[in-house]
Amino acid sequence: MRTYDNPVIGGFHPDPSVCRVGEDYYLVCSSFEYFPGVPLFHSRDLVHWRQIGNVLDRPGQLELPDELPASAGIYAPTLRRHDGRFHLITTNVGARGNFIVTSERPEGPWSDPVWIDVEGIDPDLAWDEDGSCWCAVAGGNVARIDPETGKVLEGPLPVWSGTGLRDPEAPHLYRIGEWWYLMLAEGGTGEGHGVSIARARSPRGPYEPAPDNPVLSHRGVGLPIQSTGHADLVEAADGTWWMVLLGTRPRGYFPSFHVLGRETFLAPVEWADGWPRVGRVGERHPAPAAWHPVQLPPARDDFDAAGLAPYWISPRRRPDGSWSLAERFGWLTLHATGDSLDRPGHTFVGRRQQHPDCRFAARLDPGTGRAGLSVRLDEAHHYDIEVAGGEAAVFARIGPVRQCLARRAVAAGPVTLTVEVRTDDLVSPTGQDAPALRAGGPDVVALGIDGVRLAELDGRYLSTQVAGGFTGRVVGMYVLEGSAAFDWFEYLPEPRP
Repeated sequence: MRTYDNPVIGGFHPDPSVCRVGEDYYLVCSSFEYFPGVPLFHSRDLVHWRQIGNVLDRPGQLELPDELPASAGIYAPTLRRHDGRFHLITTNVGARGNFIVTSERPEGPWSDPVWIDVEGIDPDLAWDEDGSCWCAVAGGNVARIDPETGKVLEGPLPVWSGTGLRDPEAPHLYRIGEWWYLMLAEGGTGEGHGVSIARARSPRGPYEPAPDNPVLSHRGVGLPIQSTGHADLVEAADGTWWMVLLGTRPRGYFPSFHVLGRETFLAPVEWADGWPRVGRVGERHPAPAAWHPVQLPPARDDFDAAGLAPYWISPRRRPDGSWSLAERFGWLTLHATGDSLDRPGHTFVGRRQQHPDCRFAARLDPGTGRAGLSVRLDEAHHYDIEVAGGEAAVFARIGPVRQCLARRAVAAGPVTLTVEVRTDDLVSPTGQDAPALRAGGPDVVALGIDGVRLAELDGRYLSTQVAGGFTGRVVGMYVLEGSAAFDWFEYLPEPRP
């Protein structure tokens, strides 16, 4: 029997929404302050996912001004297909609110936004048998809308806001058989997270809650996967049902922490007495009947393609003049647009950290610029190794404090920068050899150059529990003065012993 490992999409890929077209599955996630926005994945079996693009890949679709704080921006998209077109609805928090984009093909091009005059985050779309389009939003309201114009035709109507826990959000409406189901998350997206569901004969209600709500929650249990919630349902081609959801993999004794952000998990679903029963969100499950492994991105990007791969992201924007693959063939050339990583507006191109233990490396020709590698959670929480003027330096920014931790002279010409992340599982501090008592803590970020390790830093300062917010670590290349070029960038997961 084949099995699969959770998460099915590791790293900062929260708030998954999925739809099926024939034997193909498409999935999107939140992207918050990063451009391009809304990563889009394809699968044939719900287990193996390949990123095929980003829905919001033009500045005209995605307004993320410098004034936008970290963890604002694009929240909780919903992806659906109706009448031969893909529809995606989402919220730009801090900008104009809810909008819809559409496309005939998932790879795009996607349309410009149609703004929807409905308040509330985490919007959802569903169509009834007469073609009416319904939009549900966090807080328990639904409205009938015209998705072509954004006009509200009926409502918003208060229908069901969960079982009384905090933050009823992530609503999804489904027509299954003779029932309309409204599924939502509640309890907050942290340790109290869960999924509850209700049903009615009409999207207008009245809704009756499931007798065993929440249908999914890991709160208060000692499982390795926590914060489970913000789920979406999909019926597979073979008639089985599945749930995609977010969760975290915290580490440590107390308080536990996670650095990868909220990730995408998969769980089996069975129906009993008209209600879904969700299988345990473990690290290993019997796999869906279909099995279609996909080709994952190569470990090394040599920057010899016509454009950047879809997994490369930048905070808020990536102006055309800030990067080039054409100026020097086989190199990514970056041009400075800001002089500090501590505030928005700098040039940065990075990718998500997707494994607890991993290694990043990049070959840098600094030229006359000031450039390097950064391990980033936001502008106030990042570790950097930087080269300028024949010297390499390691900097740490933690909240209001910025400090240089190491310096080393380097030869002129290209250098190889490395970031290595390793973790330990903390045990009780009363243990005789508790990793908590070792220097560096349970999550170590080591920064080096040309095989020489310059600094080892406690990675817990680059965690959600310290910095706050809804994202996860991103490691990337940057330039703060002049121009610099990168020959290649490598990302290697390191298996835990």
